[in-house]
Amino acid sequence: MGKTEFSKLTNSEFAIKCDGPQITSSNGILYERDNETLGPATYYVVDTERWAVSNVGYFSGPNNAWYTSSSLSQFTNTLDSELFQTARLSPSSLRYYGLGLENGNYTVSLRFAEIAFVNSNAWQSLGRHVFDIYIQGNLVLKDFDIQKEAGGASFVAVQKEYNNVQVSQNYLEIHLFWAGKGTCCVPQFTPTVSNSPPSSNKNRTGLIVGLVFGVGVVSFLAVFIVFYIVRRRKLPTNDDEELLGIDAKTFTFSYAELKTATEDFNPDNKLGEGGFGPVYKGTLNDGRVIAVKQLSVTSQQGKNQFLTEIATISAVQHRNLVKLYGCCIEGDKRLLVYEYLENKSLDQALFGKRTLNLDWSIRFDICLGVARGLAYLHEESRLQIVHRDVKASNILLDSNLIPKISDFGLAKLYDDKKTHISTRVAGTIGYLAPEYAMHRHLTEKADVFAFGVVALELVSGRPNSDSSLEEEKIYLLKWAWQLHENNCEVDLVDSKLSEFNEEEVKRLIGVSLLCTQASPTLRPSMLRVVAMLFGDIEVSAVTSRPGYLTDWKYDDITNVTGEGAADTSHFNSSTASTSIVGDVGNSLANASKPMIGDTIKQGR
Repeated sequence: MGKTEFSKLTNSEFAIKCDGPQITSSNGILYERDNETLGPATYYVVDTERWAVSNVGYFSGPNNAWYTSSSLSQFTNTLDSELFQTARLSPSSLRYYGLGLENGNYTVSLRFAEIAFVNSNAWQSLGRHVFDIYIQGNLVLKDFDIQKEAGGASFVAVQKEYNNVQVSQNYLEIHLFWAGKGTCCVPQFTPTVSNSPPSSNKNRTGLIVGLVFGVGVVSFLAVFIVFYIVRRRKLPTNDDEELLGIDAKTFTFSYAELKTATEDFNPDNKLGEGGFGPVYKGTLNDGRVIAVKQLSVTSQQGKNQFLTEIATISAVQHRNLVKLYGCCIEGDKRLLVYEYLENKSLDQALFGKRTLNLDWSIRFDICLGVARGLAYLHEESRLQIVHRDVKASNILLDSNLIPKISDFGLAKLYDDKKTHISTRVAGTIGYLAPEYAMHRHLTEKADVFAFGVVALELVSGRPNSDSSLEEEKIYLLKWAWQLHENNCEVDLVDSKLSEFNEEEVKRLIGVSLLCTQASPTLRPSMLRVVAMLFGDIEVSAVTSRPGYLTDWKYDDITNVTGEGAADTSHFNSSTASTSIVGDVGNSLANASKPMIGDTIKQGR
């Protein structure tokens, strides 16, 4: 099982993710999907005819027609765990072909990880994947054992690279051949030994009575001990579902473990407070620094359903999304465990004390990273998630100032009777798309609108509304349109930027004005936004202001009290943004002025 890359020395390359959806790795390599059903003795040629895969199948034993395996574990020795969470099995013989290649020398990179035979006390863990690797018919690696190569550990990425592979007939063949070595399959055992006592003509009454009495006493003691242990553990009565079919150990944490990590949820470790609940910084025993979110949302979900939702969100991974390590479920406690981001949130970096130096190139890269993350959520992830609350405080920065979108996919953790899509609006004033605020119509285009606002904030270095400014500049979108209409877009640029790329500024502002059009159909998809930011396609011209800017008056302020607050997860917020979670559709539909909600509780 593994991932395959072909790269030609003359700049021609492509990569295959052996089973699973198409993804882009942390170093920018696009792995094409290989999730076709492969039964025994079958082959598949991709639509582009760039590559093909051929599978022989098992020599004997039960047949898994998909010949795939999956795991929700996090992998070490790689920045891209999602590459290995689904994998193509090589039960006996598996071949990959690069087709229509130019003749010449190539570099072939093969990536493997053991996920079928995991380290445990079970007898199945004794299995081993041992096989030979052939490239262009030549044996390049004999008796390759993935787990042995990884130091005896599962879930560890292993890479093998071969240079100067000769292609002379316009194709490349990679062959993984079991050849009768290692473990081809896991047998299923059925007990065949009878437990009946041996027959005898002699009278064994006394022996039988003694055995029955002894077994009865031992059974009673065993039941009593088990009952005592269960009572001592005080297991909850409202969450008694079994976690069937889920490898829970890979992404669940005990409450005691998280309590220790956060020093008993010490207020000094509190990072923020939001609509989903407080967030604390912690350190696990293995040294990982984490952000622990205590969910305060009302949920009627049972343990199994909740855990399934978290496992699903955990599987959505991208370099521009905050990584969810797992969760804790004990009694009525619901906690999420995220990676900790050193440089906290974008709104703090832009509008706070500005301890970080965000020059223009960094800001443009941040904008591009956010666009890529949203494009993945909308169109590349198999779940196709709409975030609903894209804003500067939900964009976090790692040590290298790479942006990561947080709090995606949490909508289903709410009570089903209060779903945001059907009855409630959840978001932040200033970032809300008009069709979502007014008509509760939620699509990915609501995220596109919010992205446009965030992009303008990156250009200007100011929040989307600021009542301390002169009247014409209070509302960022209105001011941006005024400058655009007067051909003065560059006047929007943050005065603290001593240098900037004027072409990139105009392109980014143009994209922002497209993203914030009143009609969702006029807004581009996030994939198209990425292409426009790269300069691969032209930015369409916008000629007139959206209706929500021309129809509303800005000479007054009306307060709306929301039921929730913006989530300042993983960071100490130094600024306040306005967030609402409530039924505001009718109010906004009749509004003649902008609506400002309650200020959130700020982080320390």
